[in-house]
Amino acid sequence: MRLLRSPRVIFSVLVVAGVLAAALWPRSTEIDAATVTRGPLQVTIDEDGETRVRDRFVVSAPVSGRLSRIELEPGDPVKAGQTVLARITSGESPLLDPRTRGELAAMVEAADAAVGQARAERARIAAQLDRARTTLRRQQELMKAGAIASDNLEAAETAVMTGEESLRAAEFAVARAEHERQLAQARLQAPSQQGRAVTVVATVSGVVLKRLRESESVVPIGDPLLEIADPSRIEIVADLLSTDAVRVSPGQRVLIEQWGGGRTLEGRVRRVEPSGFMKVSALGVEEQRVNVIVDFADGAEAAKALGDGFRVEVRIVIWQENDVLKVPVGALFRRGEGWAAFVIDGGVARLRTVQLGQRSDTEAQILDGLSAGQSLVLHPPDTLADGMRVTVRGT
Repeated sequence: MRLLRSPRVIFSVLVVAGVLAAALWPRSTEIDAATVTRGPLQVTIDEDGETRVRDRFVVSAPVSGRLSRIELEPGDPVKAGQTVLARITSGESPLLDPRTRGELAAMVEAADAAVGQARAERARIAAQLDRARTTLRRQQELMKAGAIASDNLEAAETAVMTGEESLRAAEFAVARAEHERQLAQARLQAPSQQGRAVTVVATVSGVVLKRLRESESVVPIGDPLLEIADPSRIEIVADLLSTDAVRVSPGQRVLIEQWGGGRTLEGRVRRVEPSGFMKVSALGVEEQRVNVIVDFADGAEAAKALGDGFRVEVRIVIWQENDVLKVPVGALFRRGEGWAAFVIDGGVARLRTVQLGQRSDTEAQILDGLSAGQSLVLHPPDTLADGMRVTVRGT
């Protein structure tokens, strides 16, 4: 009994009890924390894209002969019917037998028919555009009276914009058909004497994209010489995985980044091509891809900074809201068929099952299970369980 009352013994017992308590006391797990917040959320499909001009024209040699050096440089402007693109000194033309002459004459007639068809298509599109403009004016009057929904007015405005683009495309188609007719006529009326110079004049206005022939040389008939296009009519083509392309629709907003400038450009999806193709990725994996065509919101401004074949990064916005309950995706993990997160409650991790809505690469929308202001365990370790003590790293 005296031994138990000894202060030294009592102190030793207390020390041993303290050591055992410290050893057996549950240790806190150091973690990173995130907060449940409210704010905007944007879901995008990101992919690399490439700019290209919508309509390009390849100027080819109308006759065989010796081509003089082409002085035009890429980027030089050309004007339809005025700018001389190339000069070819033709050799002695072979005699045309009746069969060949008949074939060439038939080609000229077919080219004339193609010109007529293109002009008729242009007239049809112009008539449709006039009707779309009339419908837009009627919808605007009805909108002022509050008789229609804003969607109907937007549809009418979109129809007018589409009609204007189609009319411009039809005008280029007419120019192309007339150019092909000139080629057919040149073949039929080939020079018959050696040394006759043939001048190739621009049939469309634009700039020189590529100079396919530069030095003086002998070229065969039909050999490509130059590429001409209108740089203001620029677009973006991005090949998306087919599983992503099915989520994209014409008219969706597009953010254009990583193009070399200091700000983000705006665009709209114009077309999702109906046919896919196989592409091998950098890792050697075969992927099914689909081309998505994007128009710049301001094509003239984009053409000042970008050219044909420039790399850009497109972010197609498929869903967005300005006020949603959201958390970082790093705080979520799979639990069975659903999702869960650890809520930090008084230094203890509490398991919560959550219901997700939309999700981006960095954030996810919370529909049920959490509330704004709660702290969550960010990137929870596999050893963390419900009820374990946690300490936020750095506090």
